Amino acid sequence: MATQQSDLQAIAAVKVGASRQVAIPKKIHDRLGLRAGDYLEIAVEDDRIILTPKVLVDRRIAEGLADFKAGRTLGPFHTAREAMRALRARKR
Repeated sequence: MATQQSDLQAIAAVKVGASRQVAIPKKIHDRLGLRAGDYLEIAVEDDRIILTPKVLVDRRIAEGLADFKAGRTLGPFHTAREAMRALRARKR
């Protein structure tokens, strides 16, 4: 795999596997903060394949549930003012 680094982007040549899979080079993978199980949107523009990282709602819900189970919560609040006060106090 050949890799070039330009000012704005990393460019790499990868091989398409027998089952149409491609491996994302580690430098690009790390730069985008990708993790196993992440989703990518795939599009074709002219003669190019464009892969764009996507965060699905289900993943965010799972992260929020994990926070809740670990006790990383605030509230309940009766007003928005109470919520903002608690958030500001927690920043300190």
